[in-house]
Amino acid sequence: MEFLSDSIAQTDSSDINKYFHYFFLFALISVIRFVRGTAVAKVVAENAARLEDVENRVNLFVYDEIFEGKRLSETINQHHINSKYLPYVKLPENLVRSKCIIVKNIILCSYVLCQVAFTDLVESAKYADIIVFAIPSKHIIDFCKTLLGKIKPSAIAVSLVKGFLPSESGMELISHTITKYLKVPCAVLVGVNLASEIVANKFCEATLGCRDTKQTRILKEIFKGPSLRIVVVDDADCVEVCALLKHIMAFGTGLLDGLDCNENTRSALIRFGLLEMMHFIDIFFPGSKLGTFFESSGLSDLITVCYGSRNRRIAEAYIRTDYTIEQLEGELLKGQKLLGPMVAKEVNNMLNNKGVEAKFPIFTMIHRICEYTARPSELIQCIYDVPDHM
Repeated sequence: MEFLSDSIAQTDSSDINKYFHYFFLFALISVIRFVRGTAVAKVVAENAARLEDVENRVNLFVYDEIFEGKRLSETINQHHINSKYLPYVKLPENLVRSKCIIVKNIILCSYVLCQVAFTDLVESAKYADIIVFAIPSKHIIDFCKTLLGKIKPSAIAVSLVKGFLPSESGMELISHTITKYLKVPCAVLVGVNLASEIVANKFCEATLGCRDTKQTRILKEIFKGPSLRIVVVDDADCVEVCALLKHIMAFGTGLLDGLDCNENTRSALIRFGLLEMMHFIDIFFPGSKLGTFFESSGLSDLITVCYGSRNRRIAEAYIRTDYTIEQLEGELLKGQKLLGPMVAKEVNNMLNNKGVEAKFPIFTMIHRICEYTARPSELIQCIYDVPDHM
């Protein structure tokens, strides 16, 4: 590994002239996910108004549900408020609910898991220069198949998708899946940010992993906000894998919280977890740069999820109650699956297939606890027994 260079190749600002159409897919799988979509829409709309070479109007495609006796689309268009999911935030006037059959402007779509005509999405996407995916990972292949052959060959994709797809090798990154199906480059945007903090202009930061440095300035201009700091690196795989592995460690810290461990124990777990993350990526995704681990997508996000994520909360609840992990998922997440146990399982399969499980004692122990083959208290001894050579 080598330290990430402080400088990224810059694209001349005149290149922004070529990028007029943006197409966003946002999936309504929970209130939080939808709110996050509206928050990003607000940032993009404000940037559209600011950038001289970008069409001012931003079209938001939403599932037109009824809320408090009114259509959500009418509330957005008339009052510029998402009354159901972000009621306390005034949206920019250039953010307008649309049917998505628009040319030469920015298009943001909220896709809900029900009967929605794909023809509208395809009609919009075929004009898009930038396609941003923020849908559940399990639906990414269906979306890609729908868009296959119907978008510009010169388009750029950006993934905000959480998760991964199982593959013969153990794990396929979402950005790789998008590129494989659509034959376009795919960047990755990662950051642990609350929608309420983004729209309130509180400091937030995110890392944009972009393999093609020619596109970095354009993408950064689209996503950055008054208090939303975007750092671009060319180490996209490392950015995306860190975003997955951190969930294992968040679950682990929740176990320690449930066991009433002290801060030193938690700090040791996070430190050893970071070392295992670095080692894992070095083995399975070689060529990553050491500096990437210290961007917001690495160390910053790791610390954040280990102190305040649902993986941590449910792991703590697992210790303090008589519920199983699956029961807690059903009760608290309405059946959604935690990424922590899921990623731990796939990572363990990859380690076993490679014959290196013994080199990852923390990942292995957390996986065993998730599978009920080890007691949670064994994690404390595992931390104490971590070999010095790590």
